[in-house]
Amino acid sequence: MAANRRRPTVLAAACATAVTLGATALAATSASAAEVPLKGYELTWGIKESYRTYVTGTAAGAFTPAGGATQAEGNGVFTFVDGTGSYDSEAHTVALGFEGSLGIVSKAHGFELSLSDLKFDSRAATITADVTRASATRQDVPLAEVTVTRTMADMPTRLTKEAGDVFGSASYTGAAGDPLTVVEKKTGSPTPTPPSGTPTNTPSTAPSTTPPATPSSTPSPSTDPTGSTSPKPSPTEAATKGRISYGTLGWGVKQSFRTYVVDGVAKGKVTVSGGAAQASGNGVFTFPDATGTYDTDADTLKASFKGSVNFKGHEDNGGYGLDLTLSDLKAEIDGGSGKLTADVDSLGEKSGDVTLAELGPKSADLTAKDDVITVGGVTATLTEAGAKAFGGFYRAGAELDPVDLAVALTEDAELPDADPASGGGTGGTGGSTGDTAGGTTGETTGGAGTTGSTTGDVAGSLASTGSDVPVGALGAAAAVTVAAGAGVVFAVRRRRMTDAARA
Repeated sequence: MAANRRRPTVLAAACATAVTLGATALAATSASAAEVPLKGYELTWGIKESYRTYVTGTAAGAFTPAGGATQAEGNGVFTFVDGTGSYDSEAHTVALGFEGSLGIVSKAHGFELSLSDLKFDSRAATITADVTRASATRQDVPLAEVTVTRTMADMPTRLTKEAGDVFGSASYTGAAGDPLTVVEKKTGSPTPTPPSGTPTNTPSTAPSTTPPATPSSTPSPSTDPTGSTSPKPSPTEAATKGRISYGTLGWGVKQSFRTYVVDGVAKGKVTVSGGAAQASGNGVFTFPDATGTYDTDADTLKASFKGSVNFKGHEDNGGYGLDLTLSDLKAEIDGGSGKLTADVDSLGEKSGDVTLAELGPKSADLTAKDDVITVGGVTATLTEAGAKAFGGFYRAGAELDPVDLAVALTEDAELPDADPASGGGTGGTGGSTGDTAGGTTGETTGGAGTTGSTTGDVAGSLASTGSDVPVGALGAAAAVTVAAGAGVVFAVRRRRMTDAARA
């Protein structure tokens, strides 16, 4: 790969971004030629898979659909029925309300609530529901923002602050929810449908297979989703899917973790290898040599990256209480969601393809410019499996450092500047300014370290022990953690340390 492939590229503006224009009431209004009544729709949404797993697993609770609502087998997604509402043929938006309710109960964790009167509004790009708890009902609570698409199938969702309150965890705020699908339930004779090119008021809002449109208000099929008359790209243009030529992934894991290892009580070091590099100042990591596939029509990307990063700390007699290696990183993007996996080696215990984080791209559209796909500032939310990889100290739902992807589709394409010395990968956040002994490669070693305050994603009270101290990442070697004044006292199993040193 040529060393000078650094021409800046940017992700093209998304053609299907939903614009929030405020809540739209479903109540009947005065008759208007622009409004077409709708009925017989279904809404399918799972809220969030990890939440369903928590309710029926750790919380030993249950979901109880009623009033026509159902749940798919295997603790699956929920479907609400008999959707009615209207289609605005001038604004090209739909507003639908659905029958059915969902009870959510856990005696073990002491919560009981129900969701009912679910509504989907494509103009506001939201899902709302009435939430009942302790006999009190809050109406039209916004649970998720929706990236509305023309087909209204598998639309990416992002949970709101109110959803975090309803489902009992602030970590859900801004987290990727399950995809949402709104479809017409086919019964009897089909309703008339508009041409496949019917545009929308908000990009990709009104589906081509749903609301009937009147001849006087139905725009030309050549009109694009933004309402302009520019023609869509011809299907004879260059291929939109294929194999990745090369690329990089920029990710810092978690800034507070890097600080803890290098500058905190761990008094340790960070080592990159296999082609990976680290930005100066204990910054983020860059993993090179991407291989994989892309499909910009389907908005999917699957890429594997070379290189590894090792975190060591709490040295005792030549062994380490913390010895964690992440390698063979893989990023998968599917519209507005995705996942980040890695092989994990913690104190000699290896696990392959661990899903460390759920990814949330800023846009559901995957676009190539100058034969490069750039996806920057992707949010990364720690999964249950990722929490286990860190020994259970960080809670699932904790925010990790953002992920930046840049992949070339041809050998001659030039990637954005990914020089780690410039401050971090392909645009990620930088680290602390602790002592470094390796520059952009090799090791980063720490000094005496400082202490700070913890944040809400830490499962424990460590007010005086350093920021986000990931004690659980020490694995079996750290049996006891004690918050004591200015530091953390670790009781280390000497025999395990000796074994590690011999290895």
